Amino acid sequence: MWNSFWDFIWYTVVIFAFVAYLIILWHIIVDLFRDKESSGWIKAIWIIFLIIVPYITAIVYLLVKGRGMAERQEQAVKEAKAATDSYIQSVASPKSPAEQIADAKALLDSGAISQQEFDTLKAKALG
Repeated sequence: MWNSFWDFIWYTVVIFAFVAYLIILWHIIVDLFRDKESSGWIKAIWIIFLIIVPYITAIVYLLVKGRGMAERQEQAVKEAKAATDSYIQSVASPKSPAEQIADAKALLDSGAISQQEFDTLKAKALG
């Protein structure tokens, strides 16, 4: 397959460039759909040009919309972090003693725990 070491190097460079292009293409397509300022027609035109003349269009897109791309990515990361933080806080926040006792009482009433276990949970919530 490879006649020389330099053929191997050349194939490696070509494969690297192709994978890099696919990553950039993916980021461009995600950014196109994330961009709320552009109309659907403009997005369709960008996609068509990405299919017809892919490398040139990708370079032009990065030059023209690179700053907006970075801002939209930063905003998406902030929104994802805020949602994650909110979820973690809602799940990990300790309940008040009254809520813990009410939960234990509901378990006692349903028969899931005994009176002794309820007393232990109540003492733990109050202590």
